[in-house]
Amino acid sequence: MAVLDEQQEMLRDMARSWAVNESPLTEFRKVRASGSEEAFDRAAYAKMVEMGWAGVIIPEEYGGSDFGWLSAGLVIEQLGKTLTASPLVLNTAAASAIILGGSDEQKALWLPKLASGEAIATLAVDEGPSHDPARIETSVSGGKLTGRKAFVHEAHGADLFVVAAKDGLYLVEKSDGVLLITRKLSDQRSHAEVNFVGAAANKLKGGGESLLGDVLDRARVLTAAEMLGMAQAVFDTTLDYLKQRVQFNQVLATFQALQHRMADLFADLTQMRSAVEAGLQAVDGGFGAARAATIAKAEANRVLHGISNQGIQLHGGIGMTDEYDVGFYLKRARVLEASFGSTTWLKDRYAALSGY
Repeated sequence: MAVLDEQQEMLRDMARSWAVNESPLTEFRKVRASGSEEAFDRAAYAKMVEMGWAGVIIPEEYGGSDFGWLSAGLVIEQLGKTLTASPLVLNTAAASAIILGGSDEQKALWLPKLASGEAIATLAVDEGPSHDPARIETSVSGGKLTGRKAFVHEAHGADLFVVAAKDGLYLVEKSDGVLLITRKLSDQRSHAEVNFVGAAANKLKGGGESLLGDVLDRARVLTAAEMLGMAQAVFDTTLDYLKQRVQFNQVLATFQALQHRMADLFADLTQMRSAVEAGLQAVDGGFGAARAATIAKAEANRVLHGISNQGIQLHGGIGMTDEYDVGFYLKRARVLEASFGSTTWLKDRYAALSGY
């Protein structure tokens, strides 16, 4: 486990307390029942912003706290435990694109807005049915961007899109040239196909050729942090259930076969935590981030897939009923597993990064 300083411990504990007391799963149920296309509570996000979470990785000169990526991951992990619906992950990843590649004018214009909650940003990258940043056809001519993005998280609540085009990343504000088609997925969150039809685009000129890869690595480690929180919650919920449920006049937790299964899941969860925290620390340290982020997301995919499946199975058929919360984690897990790289894609990328 990562060694946290006092400031990070306070940030983690604050996020944990707020998530448990102010954003339990009953709040997600309310968001889901509302049918809102934004699929998050603006008032709850305003509280997150007030606590400084939207500006954790943003420099102080632009209204952030510059606490770093491990600190951001600590917050996201706690929110993942209660499936808190918010654009925080994508807003932070989009902010990193501006930090890494934006001009002084772009930073001054957008970073204070993203830190203060005045604006929300997201990433628009993939154009096909699966994650593949090497296949991008979106183009820009005369400052106008045209293209289709098949799968954009938090699109409905976004004011700004960081869009991947053939020749780099562009900032595109939501306008008449940005058309959204809602996509309904199993996690009941905001997803959309976004069509850019001659939308005004402002290019991020810094960061070099690796800018898109660097931004996606940051999105991967934050997504992995959310998945870590989810995996921990499913494990804890399932363990509590096994300690209470009685079958054949015996508490389920006393069956040795189930004890072995939970022990295996605990080991997997520990390994996942190590990989995710290493990924966050690598981004903070600026060394080996690509490989560490790839490992973090691949391990998050593997472990959350297994834990969410086992959570359902060990609960029995009731696990998939709406009455029980554990099914929500599986549905969200399947969406996040496909986001910013499936396990197969990530393994291929790691092999390429390692020279194979």
